[in-house]
Amino acid sequence: MILKQLSPNFLDPLHEWRRLFAETWGTFLLVLVAAGGGVVAARSGGAVTLGMIVVAPGLMVMAIIYFMGTVSGAHLNPAVTLAFAVRRNFPWHRVPGYILAQIVGGLAAALFLKTLFGTVGNLGATMPGSGVGSGTALAMEVVLTAGLVNTILGTASGARNIGANGAIAVGGYIILAGLWAAPISGTSMNPVRSLAPDLLRGELGTTWIYVAGPILGALIGVVFEWILKGQPTTSGSIAAQGSLDEDRPPPDKPE
Repeated sequence: MILKQLSPNFLDPLHEWRRLFAETWGTFLLVLVAAGGGVVAARSGGAVTLGMIVVAPGLMVMAIIYFMGTVSGAHLNPAVTLAFAVRRNFPWHRVPGYILAQIVGGLAAALFLKTLFGTVGNLGATMPGSGVGSGTALAMEVVLTAGLVNTILGTASGARNIGANGAIAVGGYIILAGLWAAPISGTSMNPVRSLAPDLLRGELGTTWIYVAGPILGALIGVVFEWILKGQPTTSGSIAAQGSLDEDRPPPDKPE
């Protein structure tokens, strides 16, 4: 029943390479801006402020959803891919490809920054703030990611993730989280965003916080989405997987 409601492009496996390319390029741009803010701030002697650093990734995610949300769903984050799969909006057999594409994109962005600037500014790494313990940073990443996942799943299940409302809601949430919580945990909410700079600068002491926190937060977000919305919808699946058909509005029916 659901398959009949989807566009032919959505079901064509030959389009998978486009989705993987979209996730690679989109994650590259996200990590470039998110990590690059810290790098350029250090390189410029503070010309880029903390406010600018936390606003930029939200605006970039907003732009990415606009230009490629219909291609891949614009996950850009292993925690988001996991959430969509657990929510049953995204097939598990496609999860490894998406996560690999995101890792490649993130590492390429970190390598680009390192090639240009070296490891200045710790290569834009996310770390607990001064005087903030690992447990506090972990708890913050869990809660912030749960809210992010709820924002993403909530807009997707209402057929809004592909379009203006989803882009504004998700980008706005990222900005909001960063504006108040960046001094505590760095507001990563994305394992790849943190893992890529850490790998290239050779410092993995706090990386576990930014892998475990977002994953746990994503699972909590899925549970909350079930409580709030119940069963997954066809529109949520189209938003998660990409319709490749911008002229066809996705239906909003329970699966």
